[in-house]
Amino acid sequence: MFRAGVIATLSSTFDIVGQGADVDGSIAMIAATKPDVVLLDVHVPGGMGAGGTEILLKSHPLSPASAFLALSVSDSPQDVGSVIRAGARGYVTKTITGADLISSIKQVHEGYAVFSPKLAGFVLSVFQGGAGSGSAGATGGGEGIGSAVGFGNGGMASGTAGAGFGADSPIHDDELDRLSAREQEVMRLIARGYTYKEVAAELFISIKTVETHMSSVLRKLQLSNRTELTRWAADRRIV
Repeated sequence: MFRAGVIATLSSTFDIVGQGADVDGSIAMIAATKPDVVLLDVHVPGGMGAGGTEILLKSHPLSPASAFLALSVSDSPQDVGSVIRAGARGYVTKTITGADLISSIKQVHEGYAVFSPKLAGFVLSVFQGGAGSGSAGATGGGEGIGSAVGFGNGGMASGTAGAGFGADSPIHDDELDRLSAREQEVMRLIARGYTYKEVAAELFISIKTVETHMSSVLRKLQLSNRTELTRWAADRRIV
């Protein structure tokens, strides 16, 4: 549903030339359509588990002229740093308006770097650390849902991103693997200090659904409250 909404927002301005629901499908789509801009999620299922970063690294040689813009619910330094180091030209969060997203895609296509204001500090740290240049990648998406959008010669490609962790994310352990992709998204946002209402808005789900996922997370991890969850997540460098 989220991907369909993004495509509907962009289709009046760009030509959508493709979309993919997982890592392998997105790479194949990019290789086949050679989009000018690819809009993708950081958390995409499939492949080797590196999500949007894996898509960017593997598809860039297949479509070197494509620029990548990340559209993601995540604002964690690990996720931002992962795709920037991989060569993303921009990174915006899902709170962006339709008009600003269209503007961001155009700017990325013109060679500019585009980032949400709250991510500026993360991005500066990445570049100060010697991040390399290259095509840009972007992610958006929920549990198995995201979009990759590219436009060139009047063509635009859109592909899907789902849940997963980037290259700089913490190593999966037995406890983390108990959680579903959506539960991991909710867990990360709650551990980062988001309220249930804010999580619901970020993930486009109801507050009741957030509460249900949170209860499941606490039960599976055998934790009592969000304070313990925050400490648990911090120990694993998830937030």
